[in-house]
Amino acid sequence: MSAAFILGMSILFVSGLSNGSFAWPMKYARRWQWENIWLFFTFMALLVMPLLLTGTLVPHLRELYASAPWRELLPALIFGFLWGIAQATFGIGIAAVGMALAIAVVVGITGFLGSLIPMLVLHPEELFRPKGIALMISLPILILALALYGMAGRRREKEQESQNGRPVEHKMSFAAGLGICIFTGVFGALLNFGFAFSGPLQARSVRLGANPASSALAIWMPVLLAGFIPNLLYCSYLLFRNRTWSLYACKGWPKEAAMGAAMAVLWLGGVEGYGKGTTYFKGSGTSFGFAFLIASTVLASNLLGLFSGEWDGTSTRTRRLLNGAVATVLSAMVILGVGGML
Repeated sequence: MSAAFILGMSILFVSGLSNGSFAWPMKYARRWQWENIWLFFTFMALLVMPLLLTGTLVPHLRELYASAPWRELLPALIFGFLWGIAQATFGIGIAAVGMALAIAVVVGITGFLGSLIPMLVLHPEELFRPKGIALMISLPILILALALYGMAGRRREKEQESQNGRPVEHKMSFAAGLGICIFTGVFGALLNFGFAFSGPLQARSVRLGANPASSALAIWMPVLLAGFIPNLLYCSYLLFRNRTWSLYACKGWPKEAAMGAAMAVLWLGGVEGYGKGTTYFKGSGTSFGFAFLIASTVLASNLLGLFSGEWDGTSTRTRRLLNGAVATVLSAMVILGVGGML
């Protein structure tokens, strides 16, 4: 087991923890509506911070993008824009079917497609080697864990609704909401596609003097900038429809902005950490590493919700389902770790 492998796995694990907890500061936003804090969060995470990081850590940035042919830039821009649509529809799916089922469906599809397709297209020879076999075994286990989590989450919602005496009203049919979640899961995987299929752009940045560990920033900037456009359009629509633009100047807005900035730091830290972590793996790092990132993200979000009291008042059976989901995620992570060491 090499030191590079251990370092890469450690970076991915910490990145997953960061990704899984990025929405937590939103709980402390009291005055802004969802569209206010989401637009500020995406403005910071997809526009401001990537520009600052890339401009600081990637040398000859203007020359890099000016010399790159369109065939190197298009994967990052196209996949980034389509992924940005999924960012917006994720909130709609949660409102339609509930957070538990939405997360289970979206993360399950994103993890499966985002890990498997880059390996099949870019490194098919890895499929029947230890890393590929570990990936193929761990993906269905991870999907099983998400199914268990979805079941536990549905039970939690019903049990807490019965205690509160206020059932949650959904604005669309369950079938329509489930379709939106499936769409979001498929398009959510495109974030990794934009990274995995932009290797030539990353290699160009290294040739121009970028450190290999930070060269991933050259890819993330166009991916994230393109992803910001759908979020800007959707949030602007909600701000005009709900007349909530004025909340940006309300009393206490600095605290609300601080919560949005904290979300951006956590989310972008996870994304950039993933990009850096994959540089420590050879070949199929974007597939193997993405699956491990997804597992770490699910584990972090579940444990954070458990410790924060989100599961208070639930039955023993519901807690058992949750514990089973956490244990199943851990087993998938162990399989990925063992496969990566062979």
